[in-house]
Amino acid sequence: MFSSVQAHEGHEHPPKAKGMTEVVRTGNGTFTYENVLDWGKLPEDAKLGPTHGGVAVDKQGLIYVSTNGEKSICVFKPDGTFVKALALKARGIHGLQIVSEGDKEYLYGAQLGGKRDSKENLRALKIDLDGNIVMEIPNKNTGEIPGGVKGITGIAVAADGSIFVSMGYGSNLIHKFDKVGKLLKTFGGRGDELKKFKTCHGLGIDTRFGEPRLLVCDRAKRRLVHLDLDGNWIGVHASNLRLPCAVSFHGDHVAVAELQARVVIIDKTGTPVSFVGDNPNKKQWANFKVANEDQNPGIFSAPHGLSFDATGNLYVQDWNATGRVSKLTLVK
Repeated sequence: MFSSVQAHEGHEHPPKAKGMTEVVRTGNGTFTYENVLDWGKLPEDAKLGPTHGGVAVDKQGLIYVSTNGEKSICVFKPDGTFVKALALKARGIHGLQIVSEGDKEYLYGAQLGGKRDSKENLRALKIDLDGNIVMEIPNKNTGEIPGGVKGITGIAVAADGSIFVSMGYGSNLIHKFDKVGKLLKTFGGRGDELKKFKTCHGLGIDTRFGEPRLLVCDRAKRRLVHLDLDGNWIGVHASNLRLPCAVSFHGDHVAVAELQARVVIIDKTGTPVSFVGDNPNKKQWANFKVANEDQNPGIFSAPHGLSFDATGNLYVQDWNATGRVSKLTLVK
């Protein structure tokens, strides 16, 4: 269903940063949250490194945060304790999801590389939870990929093992591969037409409607779009978003990381039910260089990746030069 999501315009005099020293409430109704102070600190006050990636949560509740820094993917306990860094050869994973396959879980990542314009490490990866790369695409099974893998941004994996990869910083094509990386089909592309994209950034498998759908963050067109798993157009799910980057599902709702300083939670009809971490200071919207000391508690500058956990808490990664990831606890 088509629905419009209207932005909150903020305040005439934005508040000055208070530092990460107080707990604040944010959101609406059932999806009201409190920020967790000093969550996700690294040992010896090390920095995450630039964050331009994603967040995933495994069945044990461990949180995986991809970075462009030397630690690549950082793993945390729910209380924010740093566990380990893994997949050090997979720096710069841009889109990140976790998938159960039998009794094992795997991380799937769209590796853009450490820099947006890097020509190295442009590939889709399957990584076990010990950090071993168990498959990459392209591989010997793949065949020719129209337009190559330039500008890879998003990845999603369906229940049958099909892997969807978006080229949001390049051709705006979406490629569908089988579970061993063979290219099955290609669809989408850049354009002003209704069924074309402008920065098909993040992807998700939407199971809220019975038959699974592919949910696409069509960022520059400020909308979420549904396709079937053969790439056929279903319709616009929500519009007038603030540059949607990534999605995460919890029951009948989807949380959307909006690069322009907000997370919005949307129901099955495409209607917004909660605005989380909405930043009234427009100078910080989609701003990579906001310093840690200028961040406000419970307020975002450039949400890029996010994930619900099993109980509805949110973990959100801002696009940020020094690295920022936040935990928001659902208020019961």
